[in-house]
Amino acid sequence: MLNVDQKEQIRRAFFIEGKSIRQIARERHHDRRTVRAAIRDAGPSRYKLTQPRPRPVLGPFVAIIDEWLAGDQFSPPKQRHTGRRIYHRLVEEKSYTGGESTVRDYVRQHRARPRPVFIPLSYEPGEDAQADFGEAMVIMKGRPLTVQLFVGRLCFSKIPFLTASPNQQQEALFEGHDKAFDFFGGVPHTVCQRNAYVDDCDTRSICICD
Repeated sequence: MLNVDQKEQIRRAFFIEGKSIRQIARERHHDRRTVRAAIRDAGPSRYKLTQPRPRPVLGPFVAIIDEWLAGDQFSPPKQRHTGRRIYHRLVEEKSYTGGESTVRDYVRQHRARPRPVFIPLSYEPGEDAQADFGEAMVIMKGRPLTVQLFVGRLCFSKIPFLTASPNQQQEALFEGHDKAFDFFGGVPHTVCQRNAYVDDCDTRSICICD
């Protein structure tokens, strides 16, 4: 790992003295890849941990902290654990002898981790529905014709609804939902739109296309 002075010496030899990368590598006893990296970046070297630093004092208590933090998702925001609260609980209930800053650092890192995303596979009656567009070939007046199908389905009962439209534009999307809600006899709490994205928008409207 090169320090700032070594990088500066390499850059000076290359840019000011006009030496080649091969010559610099030979004189400085570095491989060419290291020399090229120094030429590209003269800033300080950055270290990246390949493994988390060991926590000899906190280690035995990590599972307990994780359990408390996991339980916070079912608690009101004002009743959730802070790093300080966890520290005091560890001292009082688990005879923890480490420092408060160690606990608070761990809690902060724990909360910064990406949260896994789950799609529920169990549903309540009338709560959730899915909607999508598809295509179908029909015979109209003796000729084959491709039509767009708006498909809606209640997630609990799996009852489907289909209606044909000439396209998949916004008007067809809204009309499909309106007809589906009439067919189902109500409006679900959540409707998952599959493969929908914002095609164009301004301050007045949003157009959703498939």
